[in-house]
Amino acid sequence: MNIVDRRAARTAARGLVVPAALAVLSATAPQAAAHTELDTSSPGTNATLAGLPPRVTLTFSDAMTQKYAKVAVTGPDGTSAAAGDPRVEGRSVTLPLDTGAPVGRYTVGYRVVSADGHPVSGSYTFDVKATNSAGPSPRAAEPVDTPTPRTPGEAEADGAGGESTGNGAVVLVGGGAAALIVAAVGAYVVRRRRAGHVD
Repeated sequence: MNIVDRRAARTAARGLVVPAALAVLSATAPQAAAHTELDTSSPGTNATLAGLPPRVTLTFSDAMTQKYAKVAVTGPDGTSAAAGDPRVEGRSVTLPLDTGAPVGRYTVGYRVVSADGHPVSGSYTFDVKATNSAGPSPRAAEPVDTPTPRTPGEAEADGAGGESTGNGAVVLVGGGAAALIVAAVGAYVVRRRRAGHVD
């Protein structure tokens, strides 16, 4: 009787081990499948950017549901930097941002639900620095040739110089004519004297 009881106990134990193992697997399998997580983000965690980007994009390991997609981006002053509602495309959730928001630290918070009903939530931060909006330095103005202003005294001196030059020319011409006249008169006088001597 003892041998028969032992065999029956062993058979019963073996029969219970398999269902118990299947029950454990069935209980843990949904939890493993439910492990949907954030794969990548843009901007990334602790990123430092020169200016706020036009959007935040979160990519998850599973496809998301548009109805339950919630994403918020909060600026350094505590106000929302969102410029619209989040949009789901497959595994990615995108939120447009107001690029005119102030510089500082921004916090991205999200709570989304995958297509098979598993919620995912979390948050991270990134920093925005001031952009260098200064344009290229303006070129120096090219010099323009402008006449140098003259004082009234300089103008009068120039006028006097012009008049002096004109007067000098008149004097020279007049002097030359007088010399010719004197020479002609002299020649005439000499001829008359010679003619008188001949008579």
